[in-house]
Amino acid sequence: MIEIIPFRKEYQDQLVKLILDIQQLEFNVPITAADQPDLFIIDDFYRKNGGEFWLAVSENKVVGSIALIRIGNQSGVIRKMFVAKDFRGKESGIAQRLFDHMLGYCAQNDVTTLYLGTVSQLAAALRFYERNGFVTVSKESLPADFPIMQVDNVFCKLTIEKQI
Repeated sequence: MIEIIPFRKEYQDQLVKLILDIQQLEFNVPITAADQPDLFIIDDFYRKNGGEFWLAVSENKVVGSIALIRIGNQSGVIRKMFVAKDFRGKESGIAQRLFDHMLGYCAQNDVTTLYLGTVSQLAAALRFYERNGFVTVSKESLPADFPIMQVDNVFCKLTIEKQI
């Protein structure tokens, strides 16, 4: 049983380990915990302007994450979408559940456009975003308040369709 819950401090260490293991060990992305101070100030960085940070938890173990940063003009930025290797794929559906959970939050909180930055090494993640309606955009077309991560080299945008 996998539950999607808002971030809780008790999961801090597990969250950081999950993300760093995927970034560094799996995909050789040259990034450290020190390069990602947002992971240690979830409330101040993600929640202060109306964003949120969710975890996928299985048997008290963090197996996935997704976060939303609110920026201006009814827009948000997806950050920290990661799923542990053993929990990936359509069979488990965790990535889709995390994403859909975040979309529900966006609908309830008047977020109509989503942006994200990622790295080209994460080909499966890029395919996931494309399947969910994201289109690639240039770095120059991002909103001025988009928080760019130094390692990101691919940027995407999704216009959320209003449900009637």
